[in-house]
Amino acid sequence: MKISINRLKKYLALSESPEEIAALLTQSGLEVEGVEEFVSVPGGLEGIVIGEVLTCEKHPDADKLSLTTVDIGTGTPSQIVCGAPNVAKGQKVAVATVGAKLFPTSGEPFEIKKAKIRGLASEGMICAEDEIGLGTSHAGIMILDTELPNGTPASEYFEVSQDQVLEIGLTPNRADAASHLGVARDLKALLGRPISLPEEMSLIVEKTGPSISVEVQNPIDCPRYAGVLMTDLKVGPSPQWLQNFLTSLDLEPINNIVDITNFILHDLGQPLHAFDADKIFEGKIIVGKLSKGTPFVTLDEKERKLSGEELMICDPQGGLCIAGIFGGNHSGVSDQTTSIFLESAYFSPDVIRKGSQFHGLKTDASFRFERGTDPNMPVYALKTAVKLLQEIAGGKVASEIIDLYPVPTEDFVIEVSYAHINRLIGKKIAPIEVKSILESLDIKVENETEEGFTAIVKPYRVDVTREADIIEEVLRIHGFHQVELSENLKTDYLAEHPVKDLNKLQYRMTEMLAGQGYFELITNSLTKPVYAEKSGFLDPSLNVEIFNKLSEDLGVMRQTLLFNGLEVLAHNINRRQTDLKCFEFGTVYQKTGDGYKEGRRLAIFHSGNRSSESWIETDKPFGFSDIYMTVERILERLNIEVGQFSMIESAPFSYGLTLKLGEKVLGSVGLVDEKILKLAEVRQEVWFAELDWDLLTKKASGLKKFQEISKFPEVRRDLSLVIDKTVTYDQVKGVAEKAGGRLVRRIGVFDVYQGDKIDSGKKAYALSFYLQDQENTLTDKVIEKTMSKLIQAFQDQVGAIIRS
Repeated sequence: MKISINRLKKYLALSESPEEIAALLTQSGLEVEGVEEFVSVPGGLEGIVIGEVLTCEKHPDADKLSLTTVDIGTGTPSQIVCGAPNVAKGQKVAVATVGAKLFPTSGEPFEIKKAKIRGLASEGMICAEDEIGLGTSHAGIMILDTELPNGTPASEYFEVSQDQVLEIGLTPNRADAASHLGVARDLKALLGRPISLPEEMSLIVEKTGPSISVEVQNPIDCPRYAGVLMTDLKVGPSPQWLQNFLTSLDLEPINNIVDITNFILHDLGQPLHAFDADKIFEGKIIVGKLSKGTPFVTLDEKERKLSGEELMICDPQGGLCIAGIFGGNHSGVSDQTTSIFLESAYFSPDVIRKGSQFHGLKTDASFRFERGTDPNMPVYALKTAVKLLQEIAGGKVASEIIDLYPVPTEDFVIEVSYAHINRLIGKKIAPIEVKSILESLDIKVENETEEGFTAIVKPYRVDVTREADIIEEVLRIHGFHQVELSENLKTDYLAEHPVKDLNKLQYRMTEMLAGQGYFELITNSLTKPVYAEKSGFLDPSLNVEIFNKLSEDLGVMRQTLLFNGLEVLAHNINRRQTDLKCFEFGTVYQKTGDGYKEGRRLAIFHSGNRSSESWIETDKPFGFSDIYMTVERILERLNIEVGQFSMIESAPFSYGLTLKLGEKVLGSVGLVDEKILKLAEVRQEVWFAELDWDLLTKKASGLKKFQEISKFPEVRRDLSLVIDKTVTYDQVKGVAEKAGGRLVRRIGVFDVYQGDKIDSGKKAYALSFYLQDQENTLTDKVIEKTMSKLIQAFQDQVGAIIRS
């Protein structure tokens, strides 16, 4: 939001610099994001003066040039060579003196210098309007009609305006400050100076016009509606002061009628709307709603379909305007308009916000209405606009003011305690200062006692409705910077660490797995007792039995998600759906010594082929790496790093891994044993992982550490190790990380071999080592030294034989 310093000075005396004013406003909560210099004409016409042509003769060496002498008020006439065809003796002209910098309408700025033109000296330039940024004409020099003395700065003649403009980052709660009057009110309180508002004028009907009637069908959405009829208007350009004001706020002047409504909006914060009175059918205004889907053409000539919820200003034939948001193309002011009905209303913020959001229209009017305007401002703003219309557009008042305000908005009444003021601010402020601050903000203090008082707040302060709001007003004017920090900071409450949303965490994991082609299972928590009895890894004595069981097949609560998932796989495989990727979030149950316990688990199933046969490739069955990769992605998503691994070669797996976090088992992953598959009547291989979801959610962290990518190159070296079958990859990896230190960035396995080419009981790993230094380029010497350390460590710690 832009605020003109020149306009603020109309409300109160300001001797402070724009920077000082900006600092004051920022300290009080109206953050000034910048101060801009505004000049209505580029360069401010600096160095350009009023001159008078004393003599004008043909240049002796050029037919199209004239040699003139011009009085520019210095006492000695200046000789100027001029190429304009219309220059003549006796003219008043605009003269750019030597050293002046000109900003033409088109082209780059340039400086006027002493010059010789066809052998004769020229001390300045007589200007055309395009040469000094005042227009586009270059047909000849400007001839001025003025009695101003020679040498008068041209900026006085052309009424050049210079201003400083504040850019305020207005927060949504400060609707009262969305105008020059609102900002002036804050400065009044901050500086302790009075502001001057023009007295409300009385309106005299000068000429009887056509009858205008108003019907408000939705008084809740439109609590107040005011308007007046004006005739004999002459639509044309606005005076220069009004154009300069609007231009300084980055607004485009349109015509005197529209410009006045924009002036009132930005000056007083009250949006107005002018309807061409001749286009209001039967002279009747209806404030209500139109049915959903009704087409309406707005000022930008776009047809919009109404939602049925926006408030409309209508006549008996249809819509004229989307109330508080955007005018209609049919009823707007044009060059032919001679009479208007000027609207000034207070609309409910809710209905304006809904309409603005639905149509995607954000206007200066909707910005203010949807935050809350002053319900007591419409008539005052209307009268101010009428006065300007009389002065600028020659308008005449043709009706009494219509003001429909059935239920006036009451002031806010708030009980305030001095003890609460001092407690929340953290500093004792004298009651006399509290009262002075509030009264400077137009907040009345009544029923004052030693303990507190009653604050009466005018309804334009939509953000001040509670005791805490009153205290905030006192603090921001007293000054946040004046509250000293205690040596021992304390608070009345203890903030809790935000609780993890477990449902959201599970939903995100479900999204990730579904995005990778998994199907989610939802199975019954009841299962067969025979699974625990014959599985070999579940304890039947820990089964939670159902007293009123419906059948033996559903006689106990499950201890694992494995068998329920296998039943689903069997059902699909028996129907020739053999390539399966599934997961399930579910609860498992066990009996304990003194009761029962339950826990959440995440199960993952792979069975069949990971890719079907096609002309590109053959069938590829799922393997251990496929399901383990999914487990790694889950852990990575939750920012969990597994502490250690151990091999499993017992039920329910033929082989697999147990994953641990410290001493706690995170889960297990591997190939399901054939005996387990037979229990569930599954006739093909199944890879299975079951993770402790409760432990995962407990250890999950949203905090990730990132490191800048090194600018030094990465180096790869390969080794082939022959080791005992009992040595795990986890052991090999641990040895490499410890021996290689910080230089070993990554380790990869690109081949595993077990066969007749090596001794029985042995296996061969082909490993790739990626070395990188974050601070230097690795030399051959450093690389070889690191690899020698790795080789020695493998030989000493895991009994490896290095194959060459």
